Formats: sequence, C-alpha cells, structure tokens
Amino acid sequence: MSDHITVTTGIYDAIKDTLRRKKVSIGEEKRLTEELRKAKQVLRRDLPEDVVTVNRKVTLKDHTLNTQHEYIFVPSAKEKLKKNKHSILSNIALAVVGYKVGDIIEWPFREGERKIEIVKVEAWEG
Repeated sequence: MSDHITVTTGIYDAIKDTLRRKKVSIGEEKRLTEELRKAKQVLRRDLPEDVVTVNRKVTLKDHTLNTQHEYIFVPSAKEKLKKNKHSILSNIALAVVGYKVGDIIEWPFREGERKIEIVKVEAWEG
C-alpha cells in the first residue's frame, strides 16, 4: 500500500477547503490532515491512470460490510446520486481519493471504521 496519496493540486486544494469548512467528522479530519501533509501533488496529465480522482469510475470492495460497489466520482457541482455520480468531496470519495488499484484503506467513517479496497479505476467521460 502507498505511504502517501497522489493528487492534483486542484483536488488537494478542494480537500483543504473541505477541512477548513468542517465538512467532515473529527476522525476524518485528523486522517485527511495527515494524508495531505504527506501527499504527492502532480499535474493532471502526470496522474497515473489507476489512481482515484475526479472523473473516474471506481469499483470498491468494502471488506467490513462485505459488499462491492461502483462509484463515478465527479466535481461537486455535477453530483447526481440517482445516476451514481458522487462528489469527489463525498465521504466515500474522500476516503479513497489519491489511492490506487490494490490499495486497502482503513477509514474512520462517521458510522465507524471500515476497510475499503480499490478494485478497479477507469477513466470516465461524462
């Protein structure tokens, strides 16, 4: 598993802003602050294709709930949950953004700690 997340500067700044506005739980705030401190920032064109970011279709396996689900992560303004389009700043996206296929993340969701595995990441053109 990666010892740091890889994000674009735009995503880095958006997460920072979300933290500033207290949009996450205390546990998530501590975890995100720690991850941002070690994060590797890259240009969009230099971001590997297997890294979770905006405009990607991501398949996640939840080892805690024993489920697998596909998410489409989009800019916040384009979120449409009925069409499975989740904001890149949603709880599930914040847990996995910057990680890559094969990574397993233990994340302090509001409803409790869950273990999430990134199974697949694909480009998504909406």
